Amino acid sequence: MGKPPKLSHKQTRELQAIITTSDSKGPEVRRAQTILLIDQGTASRSLRAMTGFGRTRSFILRKRYLAEGIAAVQDHREGTPKELLTRKQREEIIETVKTKAPRDCMRGYDHEFWSAALLGRYIKDTYKVVYKSRTSYQLMFRKAEFSYHKPGRVSERRDEEEVRKWRRRAKKRVATAWNDPNTVVLVEDEMHLSNQTTVQKIWLPKGAYPEITVTRKRDSRSVYGFLDVKTGVEHAWKTRWQNMYITAEIIPNVRALYPGKKILLIWDQAGSHKGSEAQRAIKDDGNIETLYFPTAAPEENPQEHVWKAGRSATTHNEFIQDIDAGTDAFVKHLNTATFPYSLLGFSSLS
Repeated sequence: MGKPPKLSHKQTRELQAIITTSDSKGPEVRRAQTILLIDQGTASRSLRAMTGFGRTRSFILRKRYLAEGIAAVQDHREGTPKELLTRKQREEIIETVKTKAPRDCMRGYDHEFWSAALLGRYIKDTYKVVYKSRTSYQLMFRKAEFSYHKPGRVSERRDEEEVRKWRRRAKKRVATAWNDPNTVVLVEDEMHLSNQTTVQKIWLPKGAYPEITVTRKRDSRSVYGFLDVKTGVEHAWKTRWQNMYITAEIIPNVRALYPGKKILLIWDQAGSHKGSEAQRAIKDDGNIETLYFPTAAPEENPQEHVWKAGRSATTHNEFIQDIDAGTDAFVKHLNTATFPYSLLGFSSLS
């Protein structure tokens, strides 16, 4: 009988991930270690001393892993918390998580949102119980019908009352333009596209670990984007930078797309928009009305969604070796796709 095949690089990484992941259970870690040690030719005596597995059991485990994959290593027992707490206590904890913030029930803590660490501290202080694994706390969050999210970011310059007032005023102006067939409603924004690789979560078979090339060299280009909210059509241009001079050069390009039409142009209050050269270009056009988004309210601008959709389709998980070629591909996608995003309740789908 020949020697069993060596583990592939992918299998080795898969087993190492089990060992280094904090959520892995003790038995899972020992199984993964056993298979790796066998692959390295570790003697049976040393194998038993390090993992507790004898020679026969170890080789059976390795054979199962080669046939079944990572399922042979994983613990398939029901993931319910060890009964350190009574049923009544668990129900009390779940009710607390659902109805109170940490600052409401933990002295010395001013946190508004729960985390596994905070829940662990609360259970320890209140019930004198500590779970070894974070999984137990995560299961309690699931029982409370919580899901795991990163909080959104809000600028300190944002004024909610000003945003509400802007919505009321702007909606009336947009409604008038929307009902005028001779008026185009454009929202605008600029962005930097960098050759720094951006990674986005993707669905893969269990055990698959893709690798994406990244570069240390940083280079970027700017993109000006104008979304026609009535049609969902995007107009984008690649530029070297973003400033009032380049904005002034872009304005005639926009006008060439809508000869004879009145343009309601809605954008933020950046210097590249309010600068004298940009304002001169708008004045020279003679048929562009500008409306400014409120300070620190990017979610009001549908163009922000265009950037995200375009990057997801073209640049995420991609190595951009040539920044100009990458930006050209990005701009081409924007200019050939449609984006039916809503502005104050108005969209091309309405």
